[in-house]
Amino acid sequence: MKLSALVTAAATAVVLLATGCTEPEADHAAQPAGSTTFDLSPAQSGRVRAAEVDAIAAEVPQAIRDRGTLIVTGASGAAPPLRFYATDDKTVVGSEVDFASLIADILGLKLDAQVADWSQNFVRVDSGEVDAFISNVTVTEERKEKYDFATYRKDNVALEVPIQSKLEYKDRTSLAGKRIGVGSGTNQEQLLVKWNEQNRAEGLPPIDIAYFQQVTDYYLALASQRLDGYLGPNPTAIYHAATAKQTRIVGTFSGAGEALQGEIAVLTKKDNGLVTAVQRALAHAIEHGLYQQVIDRWGLQSEAVTQSRINPPGLPKKR
Repeated sequence: MKLSALVTAAATAVVLLATGCTEPEADHAAQPAGSTTFDLSPAQSGRVRAAEVDAIAAEVPQAIRDRGTLIVTGASGAAPPLRFYATDDKTVVGSEVDFASLIADILGLKLDAQVADWSQNFVRVDSGEVDAFISNVTVTEERKEKYDFATYRKDNVALEVPIQSKLEYKDRTSLAGKRIGVGSGTNQEQLLVKWNEQNRAEGLPPIDIAYFQQVTDYYLALASQRLDGYLGPNPTAIYHAATAKQTRIVGTFSGAGEALQGEIAVLTKKDNGLVTAVQRALAHAIEHGLYQQVIDRWGLQSEAVTQSRINPPGLPKKR
């Protein structure tokens, strides 16, 4: 994805970022403002680094240790502050790359950060072409059948609407008859589809679910009011609303729905032995304050967790 003028302009500025606490159902309160300076340069001189921890590195499967690199893939259509192209339009940077770098450091490996379309990332893990998928991936029960997970962030999603919109979110019924954008194959889509099914079962007008190719396409549709709203990751919604000043957030939710706080995790191939080393690396980073430095660097305080877990309860399977 080539970044729009939004990112280029933000590269030279101090960006005001709103952060807030999210409840499992929704948080309708105005989010308190803070300030974060984002480094969108390819150099990333402020990236948090760590020393190798021999006892944890020893847990890495031998084939990966012999290679000396940790090959991590991520989505090409992501946006700040998670995973995106720097101002040179070719270097992948962001919080997800920083977390991958931190894990690689602790495991004594060199990070090889790669990019692919969302669905292709799963295929690449399946084939063994890459070691891990780190790109705002939500733990789901369906995915746990094929993959292992080590968690490192809360999964919160946000409903972003045009700044001039009169839409106020009270509950899912507020979206009946509205045109709402969402990324295909994401947990946000699963959540929106569920809401639509519940609305229709109650005799309400259906939600018009819209799909575009890139995140920037959703933003253009919001700005032109071709969409009533966009349901996407909370961090990117906060960043976009604060920098573009064309949208506002009217609700935030757990990506797993009402009953469960969703979690974002490193995804690895099931039972290949890597997830234990990754989880221990994350636990070490949390314990020693390195994790918090990455969280603070990208303004993700509302997404922070206190522990990394292997294969926790995930988003329920589709019925």
